[in-house]
Amino acid sequence: MDLRVDRLSVTLDGARIVRELSLDVPEGLIVGLVGPNGSGKSTALRCVYRALRPSGGVVRIGGDDLLALRPREGARRIAALTQEPATDIDFTVAELVALGRAPHLPGNRRLGERDREVCREAMDRLDVLHLAGRSVRALSGGERQRVLVARALAQEPRVLVLDEPTNHLDVRHQIRLLSLLRRTGRTVLVVLHDLNLAAAACDRIGVLRGGALAASGTPAEVLTEALVADVFGVKAVITAHPVTGDPRLLYSLDPLEGTTP
Repeated sequence: MDLRVDRLSVTLDGARIVRELSLDVPEGLIVGLVGPNGSGKSTALRCVYRALRPSGGVVRIGGDDLLALRPREGARRIAALTQEPATDIDFTVAELVALGRAPHLPGNRRLGERDREVCREAMDRLDVLHLAGRSVRALSGGERQRVLVARALAQEPRVLVLDEPTNHLDVRHQIRLLSLLRRTGRTVLVVLHDLNLAAAACDRIGVLRGGALAASGTPAEVLTEALVADVFGVKAVITAHPVTGDPRLLYSLDPLEGTTP
């Protein structure tokens, strides 16, 4: 199922945070949003998973206006990992992951065998099955992050929306997570700060600056030395990964002319 952001605008407290953003996320592809702090990435994502109503424009999923869908139907189509999820409830890992099945359980129906199997598989894929009986409060930041991704997978959405999913993860779990996203075959819109991870994981990248789209295309088309200097204000040499051929950014600690180190 495809996702389309069409001329999305958000104004908060008189400030225009997102400016007529249009972005296509084709079915089965991973599209990354990158940009400096404050460029509007997370605000745009909040509109996509219906935590925020845009001031203008529309988000369409499978051709339908997302805001016109009933909450249960919307939750069957799209699952989100937010940047600051609430994890202070004293649930076990298994209980928290099981919340992902709520859109598929009308009324007060209990988890069935298939629901439990979906949850077990999601926990196993995120390497948290051994934590199933632990309190979420007792986990490290990285463990909690993996549990929350497992909950999103247990929801069995058609589209995944992830805001900084590699936060708190060590290198092994960063790679494991991004590899998993590729293997799911789902449509994915993901915000990433690490441009090298974005280059490796994403089929397409959208670069935000000042709430507007500064560039969009494949990683090789978008991640140029000129764009990185212009948008991010840093020097970088772009090379090809010796195995995958993906763009790889090598940063310089020397400041650009006209900037303060």
